[in-house]
Amino acid sequence: MEFFCYHRDRPGSVALRDELREQHWSYMDQYAKELIARGPTLTGDGDDDAPTGSVHIIDLPDPVAARAFAFDEPGYQAGVYRDVLLRRWRNTLGRSMWDFPGGRTGGNRYLVLGLGTGQAADLAVPTNRDELIAYGPLLSDDGTTWLGTAALLRAPDPDTAGAILTRDRYADIEVHDWQFGGRPSSPEDV
Repeated sequence: MEFFCYHRDRPGSVALRDELREQHWSYMDQYAKELIARGPTLTGDGDDDAPTGSVHIIDLPDPVAARAFAFDEPGYQAGVYRDVLLRRWRNTLGRSMWDFPGGRTGGNRYLVLGLGTGQAADLAVPTNRDELIAYGPLLSDDGTTWLGTAALLRAPDPDTAGAILTRDRYADIEVHDWQFGGRPSSPEDV
């Protein structure tokens, strides 16, 4: 079962997040084979980007394992996060972020989160598939009720990114700057 997990940072928690960085990466290393996508959301201030949250899309056996993953995370345990959105998710692209043809760098990357209302929307993969890093519906724990849509994508700007979803079918659509996550491979990546 695939799950979408979005830990939203608590205001003023950047120093604590930085202090726990190695613990966070070590924790995530335990789930390396199960991760579909991961990375921080950012303020979008350019060179001064600060983290605002952390996205993890993961394949786990059941909702109990997903809750353990989300709430045993060191940043959550220490109080870095304000709240956690944890939902079943369906990987409609059938690939991980590491398979994204656009690679890890280049262009603007976004998390688009549509919180649903009423009938399911945007279930089919959009036509600009080459710009999609991850895409799928947010679902109830039993997988039967559509609750929204989550997408990671490359786009020229936040408005273009948000337009991936049918605006009038959602109670709210959030667009967050996002970047590929994971343990840096070199000191320059820190």
